[in-house]
Amino acid sequence: MFRWFRRKKVDEVLKKIDKKNLLQRYALLLVGCFIVAFSFNVFFLQYSIVCFGVSGVSIILNQFGVNPSIFILVANIILLIISYFALGFEKTKYSIVGSLLFPVFVSLTKVFVPFIDLGGLELIVIAIFGAVLTGIGYGIIFKTGFTTGGTDIINQILVKYFKVSMGKAIFIVDGLVVVSAITVFSLEIVLYGFIVLYIISIITDKVILGISQSKAFYVITDKEAEARDFLLSVVNGGVTLINSKGGFSHDKHNLLLAVVPTRLYFTVKEGLQAIDPDVFFLVCDAYEVSNKES
Repeated sequence: MFRWFRRKKVDEVLKKIDKKNLLQRYALLLVGCFIVAFSFNVFFLQYSIVCFGVSGVSIILNQFGVNPSIFILVANIILLIISYFALGFEKTKYSIVGSLLFPVFVSLTKVFVPFIDLGGLELIVIAIFGAVLTGIGYGIIFKTGFTTGGTDIINQILVKYFKVSMGKAIFIVDGLVVVSAITVFSLEIVLYGFIVLYIISIITDKVILGISQSKAFYVITDKEAEARDFLLSVVNGGVTLINSKGGFSHDKHNLLLAVVPTRLYFTVKEGLQAIDPDVFFLVCDAYEVSNKES
């Protein structure tokens, strides 16, 4: 009974998220799909650089006369059906619109190809520019909570039924797509594909999370009062004290947590070490800091 109530509460939260800024999210989904499709046609398909996923397979099959947009549409529909039975409707619904929109945009953005000639550029430069633009597009799409379907569905199935991490699933599926390009293209193209895959993953994360403008300092020191006063004066914000205990020594300490603007990173680091040469601190990127009053 308790699990049923907890599940109901979670469902209510998810429904609120689904309804939040819905028009804005769909508008961003359109923009993201356009950017990814434009990049696919102008950078990857035109120069036969196999990127990843269903799009990558379509570039390989294009060498045999298969229309990429038609193949992507058919493959996405098949994968949506598989997703419905393997993952359920709740997870599938976030892929429906993107799965249908993306191949439409692939077909529409073909008109730009004759007007954009990148023949004077090195292939590696074309691959990098295409990867950056695609990463931006996917970052915008994923930030809305939607996906473009395709191999994202296969990745989720691997995670659910084979208990692998999402990172491993992506590496396995998209890696196999890129490697399969060697059946049609040269080894050079395959290597470019892996470069593209890596850059897209990095840029996508940067768009979703944003560029870190803050650092989270976790500090343990014997000179707690001095360190706390220093952080309060330099950061001009709050410092949180967290009760902690050493895993080996079992000594009890207060862990100081302070969010520091990136521009003050060096000042805070050097200041803590000046106060206590034996200070222990851990620094992490803080991508989003919320300090709203209730």
